[in-house]
Amino acid sequence: MKFIITITRDEEGVYIADYPTIPGSMSQGKTEKEAQENIHEAIKECLEVRSEKGMLLTVTRREIEVTV
Repeated sequence: MKFIITITRDEEGVYIADYPTIPGSMSQGKTEKEAQENIHEAIKECLEVRSEKGMLLTVTRREIEVTV
């Protein structure tokens, strides 16, 4: 399976990786590469737990554009 993740850098310089369609699949790293490697494991573990518990693997997510 392929996933498109989001990586952002916080104000302390830590890279945060997130895949919000799978609750709990968030990780971080000192570099983008490390954050990407860590989110890979987080997604894998979240999918395993959700599968074992008979939960839906993903939740619905919508992106909506707003004007500010």
